[in-house]
Amino acid sequence: MNYKELGLKCGLEIHQQVEGKKLFCNCPTVLRDDPPDFTIRRKLRAAAGEEGEVDIAAWQEQLKGKLFVYHGYDDTTCLVEADCEPPHEVNKDALYTALQLCKLAEAEVFPMVQVMRKTIVDGSNTSGFQRTALVARNGAIETSSGKVRITNISLEEDSCKIVNETAEEKVYSLDRLGIPLIEIGTAPDITSPEQCQETAKKMGMLLRSLPGVKRGLGTIRQDVNVSIKGGARIEIKGAQDLRQLPLLVELEVKRQQELLKIKAELKKVKLPALSIVEATSLFKNSSSKVIENTLKNKGKIVALKLPGFAGYIGKELQPGKRLGTEFSDLAKVKAGVGGIFHSDELPRYGISETEVIAVKEKLGCTKNDGFVLVADNETKAKRALQAVYERAQKALTGVPEEVRKANADGTTTYLRPIPGAARMYPETDVPLFKPELKNIVLPETLENKMERYQKEYGLGKDLAEFVA
Repeated sequence: MNYKELGLKCGLEIHQQVEGKKLFCNCPTVLRDDPPDFTIRRKLRAAAGEEGEVDIAAWQEQLKGKLFVYHGYDDTTCLVEADCEPPHEVNKDALYTALQLCKLAEAEVFPMVQVMRKTIVDGSNTSGFQRTALVARNGAIETSSGKVRITNISLEEDSCKIVNETAEEKVYSLDRLGIPLIEIGTAPDITSPEQCQETAKKMGMLLRSLPGVKRGLGTIRQDVNVSIKGGARIEIKGAQDLRQLPLLVELEVKRQQELLKIKAELKKVKLPALSIVEATSLFKNSSSKVIENTLKNKGKIVALKLPGFAGYIGKELQPGKRLGTEFSDLAKVKAGVGGIFHSDELPRYGISETEVIAVKEKLGCTKNDGFVLVADNETKAKRALQAVYERAQKALTGVPEEVRKANADGTTTYLRPIPGAARMYPETDVPLFKPELKNIVLPETLENKMERYQKEYGLGKDLAEFVA
């Protein structure tokens, strides 16, 4: 791929855990897997931000109506994590480590810092928000392909650790909640998958040079923002492995290219108003296990006609991922259904050719029209088709902005809409604080150590890196 021609823009968000005590209490930052001493059960709702608007991502989470269960420990979690006591003073050691990074990255530290609340109601915080404080901006890091600007360095709380999830509830552990995190955001200055990996590695080396940071698997996490000319910003969450970063960027570029091709080829297509048709009677003797179970549980089979979409629902966007997969992902997230059936993959999954023909006749499909079926509880099934319809509308306009989850194979899955400024409002339980830069002592960076080991001890580059 010619990334310059494609107009690739890429940026990173890196989150590094800090060792010691939690950010707003004196609890240790140890992770637990043993049975909890107590549990809390809670439901959360989306609150309006500072400008009086409810954030779109928070609102989508609230619509799921999930119950959240939290596991706590008498000796390592307290009332702050349970959101039953106000936060204590900000952890000075964690702030010191963040300021060391600010100086190493030559970022401008603010003279006064205001802690903010960031509304998040997916259950990962007991309070329905995450506390975050913007400490510095305008830093930079040098790469072999040029300078990458650092737009923000923040100090914030880590979220709860997920234990288990069902359609009705999510179970979290409070042990990770409140661990201090240094968050670094770059400008979209990265112009190739390889530069993305190099930037993340250099940033990781800088962070790992700080004595106060945690080490080991899961203590540092990367999110990648990717867009191309004519596409949109996609935030990919949870890229754990540095080796995977180039593939994630490459496959997201491919996905956006394919979506832009679909937009161009469907430019004359206009979807009519949403019309959901019940098709239960067509499947009374179906061999499909999904449909059989739905009928046993008194559910319904509903159908949606998508004019002009024949051949496009099954179009591959990433290896093993099609436009139909994106329809299904949204239906799962927004309605809680198990999945969808679509015309480009039928007859299959126990649905016969005769049943497909019957559905087409009922919907009035021509050879250019596609359709989607959902078998589930009637309310959920209709909500799922509404989500599919909305995603089909967006396919006609190109690439929708959204947050996606990184999969192990480098592909991604839809998570939620991209949140906006509406989720932010000031934290009034924590006073403003003034960062003190006078007594910040900078450690020797790992990069400088490697150079010194090579010069002083005559070590080869690889061995110097290994020792450092």
